[in-house]
Amino acid sequence: MKKATSSSAFDLTGQTALITGGGTGLGFGMARCLVAAGAKVVLVGRRQKELEKACAALSQGAFPLVGDVTRLETTAGLVDKAEKIAGPVSILINNAGVHLKKPATETSDADFAAVLQTHVFGAFALTREAGRRMVARGSGCILFTASMASFIGIPLIVAYSAAKSAYVGMVRTLAAEWGPQGVRVNAIAPGWIASDMLDQALRGDPARKAKIFGRIPMEKFGEPDDIGWAAVYLASPAAKYVNGVVLPVDGGAAIGF
Repeated sequence: MKKATSSSAFDLTGQTALITGGGTGLGFGMARCLVAAGAKVVLVGRRQKELEKACAALSQGAFPLVGDVTRLETTAGLVDKAEKIAGPVSILINNAGVHLKKPATETSDADFAAVLQTHVFGAFALTREAGRRMVARGSGCILFTASMASFIGIPLIVAYSAAKSAYVGMVRTLAAEWGPQGVRVNAIAPGWIASDMLDQALRGDPARKAKIFGRIPMEKFGEPDDIGWAAVYLASPAAKYVNGVVLPVDGGAAIGF
């Protein structure tokens, strides 16, 4: 067996990653780190200008691709376009998401369905399409962006919590089903990371912000690159025997008191 070096263990040269919601926030943080590790990245989102801006910031190796994961019938075409642009997709990162902050009694069926459509149905449809190709090639890595809401009860986000909890089940089942074919499936569960989505969630709610800080042993929010380097690790040869895990990157929030 060839001996790995510290540089080769985390090297993603020759890999192509498709990242949904890749133009901003955590998606952009992951894209930045994957490019630094040598991968090409295809950033998928609904806003052309945001994608182009992100790709310009990433320089070489980044490609914009306008797409909407909630349009399930378009997933095959989306993967086709990505592979035409940048080569076979060997890394899929399901990161696109929407946030809904409402009391459960005021969350309508339509509200609930809209959140699940993006996080669960959209992610699964894209995973099924990319996974089919990875299984045929005998290798690949799929990552889901889970959440603290996958582990702990957080008031006012029942639809989001249901969606992120569903990721845990999908990760475990797909890891067990596709692992024998060389496709690893894992998730990252970000804690509270500085981003537009976090700003939206905490805006006008100082008590909620104080409560969050009170349960983070490191007493600070994370940064997008903290998630990005975790994604590099899970996609790299260094994690070749890591399959079916949900990795918290949270400053200790999940275990904090």
